[in-house]
Amino acid sequence: MESTGNARRVVERYCAVWAADDLEGILDCYADDFTLHYFGDNPFAGDHRGRDASLETLLAVGAKAPRRLLHVDEILAGPDAAACVVREELLVDGEAHEIRRLLRFRIDGDHLAECWLYEENQALVDRAWS
Repeated sequence: MESTGNARRVVERYCAVWAADDLEGILDCYADDFTLHYFGDNPFAGDHRGRDASLETLLAVGAKAPRRLLHVDEILAGPDAAACVVREELLVDGEAHEIRRLLRFRIDGDHLAECWLYEENQALVDRAWS
């Protein structure tokens, strides 16, 4: 059960620094070998291995379609893994859209080791990132 409690704490810390728009705090949550998995039919779909490659991808998608965290709806945790369901505002062609996303994390110690990002409206995200 301790690994479940730790996974919850790691993701709660991540959500807190994300909500505070604390880029340094966000980066501190990522393991050096953090891997980001994006899905869909867009130029960013695929695996982005390493904290630097993941950050580069996050900044690139943010430049294409700015986004803002609105609310963390749920945090779910299990042994060495956790997920959060969030609502974000995504700007697409100058128009704001509220989207729900699920971020599933693998936890390694006190850090996020991997993230799989599932979109409620993948077609909108694909349009925004293309």
